Amino acid sequence: MKKVKPVILSGGSGSRLWPLSRSKYPKQFLPMIGSKSLFTQTLERVGKEYGFAMPLVVANEHHRFIVNEQAAKVGVELERILLEPVGRNTAPAVAAAALLIAEENPEALLLFLASDHVIMDMPGFHKAVQLAAKAADEGHLCCFGMTPTRPETGYGYIKAGAALSALEGAFQIEAFKEKPDVETARSYLEEGSFSWNSGMFLFRADVILAEFETHAPDMLEATRKALAGAKDDLNFLRMDADDFGAVPADSIDYAIMEKTERAAVVPAEFGWSDVGSFSALWDVQEKDENGNVSHGDVMLEETNDSFIHQGDGMLVATLGVKDLVVVTTDDAVLIADKKRDQDVKKIVDRLKAEGRPETELHSIVYRPWGNYRTLAMGDRYQVKEIEVYPGKRLSLQKHHHRAEHWVIVEGSAVVTRDEEQHLMSENQSIYLPLGAIHRLENPGKIPLRLIEVQSGSYLGEDDIVRLEDDFHREGEK
Repeated sequence: MKKVKPVILSGGSGSRLWPLSRSKYPKQFLPMIGSKSLFTQTLERVGKEYGFAMPLVVANEHHRFIVNEQAAKVGVELERILLEPVGRNTAPAVAAAALLIAEENPEALLLFLASDHVIMDMPGFHKAVQLAAKAADEGHLCCFGMTPTRPETGYGYIKAGAALSALEGAFQIEAFKEKPDVETARSYLEEGSFSWNSGMFLFRADVILAEFETHAPDMLEATRKALAGAKDDLNFLRMDADDFGAVPADSIDYAIMEKTERAAVVPAEFGWSDVGSFSALWDVQEKDENGNVSHGDVMLEETNDSFIHQGDGMLVATLGVKDLVVVTTDDAVLIADKKRDQDVKKIVDRLKAEGRPETELHSIVYRPWGNYRTLAMGDRYQVKEIEVYPGKRLSLQKHHHRAEHWVIVEGSAVVTRDEEQHLMSENQSIYLPLGAIHRLENPGKIPLRLIEVQSGSYLGEDDIVRLEDDFHREGEK
């Protein structure tokens, strides 16, 4: 296991789980199963206590501070975070990670995991990784095939071929199959040699790079160029948007795995799900006597086989329904046929086309220093609840179009206002006139909470001029 280097791919947006998942705070960072996020659960299952090397995370640039914060919460040290300025699918992410790690250890065994999968059987997972590591060390490109339990049409399938010599439980791959219709999926299930393609892989860095040279040389060369121009920023490695945007987009399955002669599969059962839809989320959770999965303040009457998630503080009641998905947040409600939940993305696409903000952010917006939530908004005013984490501070900034009034409701604050500094505690307030240079800092050991009242002719987040910032965001909105 010491040779196994986990690479966590965390670039997805989870649009089929809207409105819980939003593009700037997607499903991998949410506690979909249990009290911890899917991302932190992924980090923990490849922790150093199991013998793995320190993980590398490949993340969307918008999520970089969330990755750092969540890793710190569970005490996982990250070597660095490789940032994708634009999404190019999984193959360029694999190539970039392999190039980066091969600089130090070309024979490193790279375990590529999605950040948003559920694995219920940790020992079973580790056993499968050990077998795949042996096969990868011999030059195979290993997939993890999940033993199918139903005629699922939402996954691709892998057909196992001949067994690998001296590696009981690992097989050559005879064929990859696209997502089938239900009759074809049923035939795969009955045939017995097919597995679900889990999207998890293990291979040696030098071997996968050689396969890129053979099957996707243009992609490899463009990725190499993007990495050569990357810049270090805190613990992030940031690739240029134009350079990485020039890399051809493709999945690792299409670009390499379906073309290579080195492909192998380790069939396994360890309670895996990609929780890519509400029906998948329903499938892996405990149900009541009527087959319902429910969260929050709900009242179910004559309701069967449904997924009900209340997340906005209001009671959700259902009567005489079956096979429904009902999800509420404080800014959106989704009601869908559970059999149609793969089509939730159609709603997200429409919302994007109309330029609606509900696709990007929750009402709680996370920042590297804490978070804020909008409580009320009018033509010339806005009221927010702000939380600042212990020891953190906002940028030194000013606004051209708005003034602000801060009321401390919990904790203590150091407020910079032009040339003055004020130490403030609960029930104290301060006024920041338009154009004032100001900063907010939490010097304490508990969260700082305050109410902010903004007033002015323009209240958008892009009316922030950052003069100095601990998180190097001076040029960002």
